[in-house]
Amino acid sequence: MKNKIQFLNLGKQPITNNFLTKKNPKNEYFYNLKLIFHKSTKLVSLAKFVPPKKMFNEKYAHRASASKTMSLAYLTLAKSIKTRFKPKSILEIGSNDGVFLKHFKKIKNLGVEPCKNLAKITNKVGIKTYDEFWTNKTAKKIVRQNGKIDVIYSANTISHIHNLNETFKAVNYTLSDNGVFILEDPSLVEVLKNKSYDQFYDEHSYVFSISALKNIIKDTGLIIFDIEKLKTHGGSNRVYFKKISNKKIKISEVVSDNLIKEAKLGINNIKIYNKFSKEVINSKKRLIKIFKNLKKNKEKIIGYGATYKSSTVLNFCNLDNKYIDYFLDTTPTKIGKFTPGTHIPILKYKKIPDDIHFAFLGAWNFKDEIFKKEKKFIKRGGKFISHVPFPKII
Repeated sequence: MKNKIQFLNLGKQPITNNFLTKKNPKNEYFYNLKLIFHKSTKLVSLAKFVPPKKMFNEKYAHRASASKTMSLAYLTLAKSIKTRFKPKSILEIGSNDGVFLKHFKKIKNLGVEPCKNLAKITNKVGIKTYDEFWTNKTAKKIVRQNGKIDVIYSANTISHIHNLNETFKAVNYTLSDNGVFILEDPSLVEVLKNKSYDQFYDEHSYVFSISALKNIIKDTGLIIFDIEKLKTHGGSNRVYFKKISNKKIKISEVVSDNLIKEAKLGINNIKIYNKFSKEVINSKKRLIKIFKNLKKNKEKIIGYGATYKSSTVLNFCNLDNKYIDYFLDTTPTKIGKFTPGTHIPILKYKKIPDDIHFAFLGAWNFKDEIFKKEKKFIKRGGKFISHVPFPKII
């Protein structure tokens, strides 16, 4: 039997970070977004990966510090790491604009960030940042120049890297004997539960289950010793790894509990993914119906948060400028541009105008933060359109 089984086709998709300067550009890059299940490792991945340099370059728009929710989460984690592990050195893979590493200025703090525009930001503020991809070669350079590292952290980045075996072996090589590696990425269990198919896009080569992570690190010299469940990004796992040779750190029962739970849910069987596929198709039909009904009633609809995730939804459901007049966003590098593939204008956020009664919630994973911010809009009868866990007007 085939090891790789395709279970969902999300159609023709653009580079989610490619915010356009022209409404109808020539030669916009598209790829077919298909999802597969790997029977041997239990991994869920894109069927075909997008070349990294098309995604991660000097035009990269995302700024991790733009979200108050995430900024607070990084501060809280930094305090926890200092208390729990007392590191003398820390390295972040995918350090973005330094929102996490800035909390470690009293120790050796290093970043790896292939987007040169972001690496410039952190280097300017004194965080030594390597503007290259995470590989064995990068790991050897870092160890040669800085010695072994006590804590390596990576949030929403390991799922971007195509060669997972090399990735984890490079982590093991870089870690000190009693060092720890902390990985955060969206939880596959939560994606299936929430039907949040927008977690799949060009950057997310994989969405991990704990079972898959356990399988792919078998020959890398690492082992999982703890897991925390997070609310960030619609539900994420924070997974702690140590060297197998490290006997000082005990393995928490949480690890086996998670593996048992996933097995009971059927995470290791293709059946759950076929069910998910049917749910996604139904979700698409319902979301399109909501937009069409509102447009029949001459309603003006805007988008709230031109996120990478929303790009998958917009392109899969063919929701373009005919349905959404414009997006509001706070990220400077997106403002004045157009959404990838669907070419919807992105305007600078001030407030939701009084003549707008409906807004598509592109940044649904920050719903609580947004609802607090938009109390006036909600009080005057304004409604949000959400597609998670199933399309509805809220």
